Amino acid sequence: MGIDYYNILKVNRNASDEDLKKAYRRLAMIWHPDRNPSSNKGEAEAKFKQISEAYDVLSDPKKRQIYDLYGEEALKSGQVPPPHPFSSNRGYTAHHYHTNNHQHPDPSFRFNPRDAEDIYAELFGGSDAAGGGAAGRSAGRAFKDGAFRVPNGGESSSARKAPAVENLLPCSLEDLYKGAKKKMKISRTVANSAGKIRTVEEILTIEIKPGWKKGTKITFPEKGNQEPGVIAADLIFVIDEKPHEVFTRDGNDLTMNQEIPLLEALTGKTLEITTLDARILRIPVTEIVKPGYELTVPNEGMPVSKEPRKKGNLIIKFDVRYPTRLTNEQKLDLKRVLGGAI
Repeated sequence: MGIDYYNILKVNRNASDEDLKKAYRRLAMIWHPDRNPSSNKGEAEAKFKQISEAYDVLSDPKKRQIYDLYGEEALKSGQVPPPHPFSSNRGYTAHHYHTNNHQHPDPSFRFNPRDAEDIYAELFGGSDAAGGGAAGRSAGRAFKDGAFRVPNGGESSSARKAPAVENLLPCSLEDLYKGAKKKMKISRTVANSAGKIRTVEEILTIEIKPGWKKGTKITFPEKGNQEPGVIAADLIFVIDEKPHEVFTRDGNDLTMNQEIPLLEALTGKTLEITTLDARILRIPVTEIVKPGYELTVPNEGMPVSKEPRKKGNLIIKFDVRYPTRLTNEQKLDLKRVLGGAI
């Protein structure tokens, strides 16, 4: 099976010249090498040449006739079979061949493909590029360095894309723990093909995933302001974390400070902690707590964004509150109680 030029341009077999032009322009705007980053250059060049070849064949009546009747191999090799009243090729029966008033192709025909940049210049470069050649290539390559003429005769447009616009998106620690949906109303300017500017409003929905960290970016392609001749900027929201009154985040762990009086530090205590999803944790403290003591509660930290069922740890940092003064009687009692333990 040879190349399917119709499929490459995404048109049907009855496509008109205008259909072919529209399809070519749409695809060429996507795959022109000058519109693609260097990391994608090789693929873009191959796609662009393929699109150009498909348009070259289907927009030329002689080339298209031979391709439709005998396929790509016959087109490029010049080996066109002699006419036969019962011959068929590529699904075209003899009846189809005659009822469409096809003349048998000229056996002296030789396939001479056009330069991809010449084709591009003809369709995007305006009347001065229609002749192709050096002038056409120059007009086509102007796409890279400056403006190209919009085919409908509108104002010039540029391949340059406006720099991305970043906005901080403040999120509570609860949002980043449980996940949340935020709706953002934006107002932006857009330009039509004639260069006229108008303001549009739009509501964007941002889905915060459990475990996302500060600095995570959510991109809305080409949702920024647009100026005439410039592709609209990408709009990027950057996650920012609001301070929490109890917890501090450290990677996937949560830390908190807990002050307890000296008596409880010595005798024990059961802590009651409200989690970020409103559960009550009851944590018994049975060891003697010294200043700087830390207690780790497994799997009660932040969700791991790539593995939401996993969580970090909750780390409780203790501070012991000592009494500000003791009476002589209290001191004697402490000596009597603690004397043997020291």
